[in-house]
Amino acid sequence: MARILVVDDEAPFRTLIREILEEAGHAVVEARDGAEALAFLERSPVDVVLTDRRMPKMDGIELLRRLRTRPRPPKIVVLTAFGTIPEAVEAVHLGASDYITKPLPSPGALVDLVASLLPREEDGHEFVSADPKTAEVLTVVDRVAPRDVSVLVTGESGTGKELIARRLHARSSRASGPFVAVNAAALPDSLAESELFGIDRGAYTGADQPRAGRFEEASGGTLFLDEVGELSLAIQAKLLRTLEERTVRRLGGTRDLPVDVRLVAATNRDLEAEGANGKFRTDLYFRLAVVGIHLPPLRERPADIPALARHLVGILSARHGVNPAPLSAGALDSLAAWNWPGNVRELRNVLERAIVIRGNEPLRPEDFVLGSGRPSAAPLHREQREREAVLEALRLSGGRRDEAAKHLGISVRTLYYRLKQWGVG
Repeated sequence: MARILVVDDEAPFRTLIREILEEAGHAVVEARDGAEALAFLERSPVDVVLTDRRMPKMDGIELLRRLRTRPRPPKIVVLTAFGTIPEAVEAVHLGASDYITKPLPSPGALVDLVASLLPREEDGHEFVSADPKTAEVLTVVDRVAPRDVSVLVTGESGTGKELIARRLHARSSRASGPFVAVNAAALPDSLAESELFGIDRGAYTGADQPRAGRFEEASGGTLFLDEVGELSLAIQAKLLRTLEERTVRRLGGTRDLPVDVRLVAATNRDLEAEGANGKFRTDLYFRLAVVGIHLPPLRERPADIPALARHLVGILSARHGVNPAPLSAGALDSLAAWNWPGNVRELRNVLERAIVIRGNEPLRPEDFVLGSGRPSAAPLHREQREREAVLEALRLSGGRRDEAAKHLGISVRTLYYRLKQWGVG
């Protein structure tokens, strides 16, 4: 959970951003322009500032310049009109953490971008486990880690695929090198090439300086490419060439630059099946999946739930300045009874909400809000819990089944099957 300031002169757009981020569990405040934002920040610090590029009185670039001079500046994301790549590049050069286009690529892209900017105290990059299924996965990970081969990690959203990638990096000969994480789902098609492969001087109007891409940043270390299935076929082709030749060519460039990178990719899709129907390059799939590692969903590794819950409670309690809240047997039973469609990410959010509300008090079963938005004092039948989770995801997505499926970490086909099974239109 982060405190976020949204700065935009368009009230409807501020409202949209606030609703998306509040739904993800963040606290959001608003300002109409840069001057109002600075006045607010004098009174109250925030973790992240999302600012429009063009505003009256003080625009986003001037706000960025002023914030970067502060001793502890917040993370700054610049909102820029779709297609104005030079403005986005200028913002990054001036110290912005990232940028995102208007209109938004998707609500999920915004949520993922914000999440990527926040410290990950909740896991400390440690994969906490106690279940035999997880132990089997980690055994494979540790055997593969020293071998300098590409790895494809598969699993539902929120299962901890990035933690697997970090473990592969930490146990490899590249551990002293950089670990660079990129969420492909948060990259609009128009920016994916420049973000991954860099930009050469003169690539377009306003590109007066070259900029390294993520592959160059990760040279000597590991590049973690999450949601690799979201990349367009054109970017997939360039990615394949980079992996095969171990070089990159920047956007607008005329020469190949050598890169020494181990790629770990991740997806919640069936890329082999998507290759068969032309949505993902089969040759790239086999190049990525030299070794494939599948991370089971949390519901299939139930012994991990109490271990993770205790670990997360300790981390989150410290973050919010309270004593670690005891988890009674009843509280653990309540958590174990839920099927966790959002996996570890959902578990973390449920626990954080309970800790924030209860403070130093012990956590009780009724403190956990699961799926339907009501406390979980009485365990439900598994199918009933699953049905409530699906209906809640549909409600939150405004009925958009593709968004609901992504939130739940299941395929759209599975979602349609479940709705048909339950007789829901």
